[in-house]
Amino acid sequence: MLKPVGAKTVTQYLAAIDEPRKSQMKRLHDVIRKALPRLEPSIQMGMIGYGTYTYRYASGREGDCPVIGLASNKGSISVYVSATVDGQYVAEKSRRLLPKAKIGKSCIRFNKLEDIDLVVLGRIVKEGARAMKPARA
Repeated sequence: MLKPVGAKTVTQYLAAIDEPRKSQMKRLHDVIRKALPRLEPSIQMGMIGYGTYTYRYASGREGDCPVIGLASNKGSISVYVSATVDGQYVAEKSRRLLPKAKIGKSCIRFNKLEDIDLVVLGRIVKEGARAMKPARA
């Protein structure tokens, strides 16, 4: 199983992933925990979330999301960094720093750990977390 369904804890989420992805996800989890030691990991929205922030739309709709997210998907690993700095998404503006990753507005997606620079990823998640206002750290 590549995407753990129904995991209630980070340990369950990671245990449900097959190798070699499991080792890669554990390594990424360690990198994010080291970069963001005050953001508590938990299962949020079907993935590992680090910290929580409350979003509010002009319409009045609001909800909670992880400050940083880490997900094992069928064909890739995704790191979600929803923060913006000076009107630009942190993940998107970091595209040139991770040339082998596919990067959208707030998602950094790659096939294997060797495709990214973990030091750079640590800096990106730190920048994203600084730009957010966590509701719960």
